[in-house]
Amino acid sequence: MHLQESGQMYLETILVLSKTGKPVRSVDVSEYMGFSKPSVSRAIGLLKSGGYVAVDEEGHLTLTEKGRTVAENIYEKHTLLTQFLVHLGVDEKTAAEDACKMEHVISDESFAAIKKHAGYSL
Repeated sequence: MHLQESGQMYLETILVLSKTGKPVRSVDVSEYMGFSKPSVSRAIGLLKSGGYVAVDEEGHLTLTEKGRTVAENIYEKHTLLTQFLVHLGVDEKTAAEDACKMEHVISDESFAAIKKHAGYSL
């Protein structure tokens, strides 16, 4: 199953929310992303069937190893690209918004080159 940008965003959101140490539920994802509960429920179902997310009997979401790999990759791209753009003089809000768009389309080769050039290791 090839993940679309929206699937990547859901995985990244689950990763970010899990960093708080609290259990992550679909309603948390809905609130964080500003999406309706039915939309999130459908997306989580697709991610679950694709082997990216597990849902326990209490409705808590966890990333599978496969899902965590994708989420961490996207999160690293988002973080580094945001920092890189800010370093170039872009204001933080714009940098974060642009990084969010770029993180889904940039090739691994180009990202590795930016990472090397920037001297970042996240």
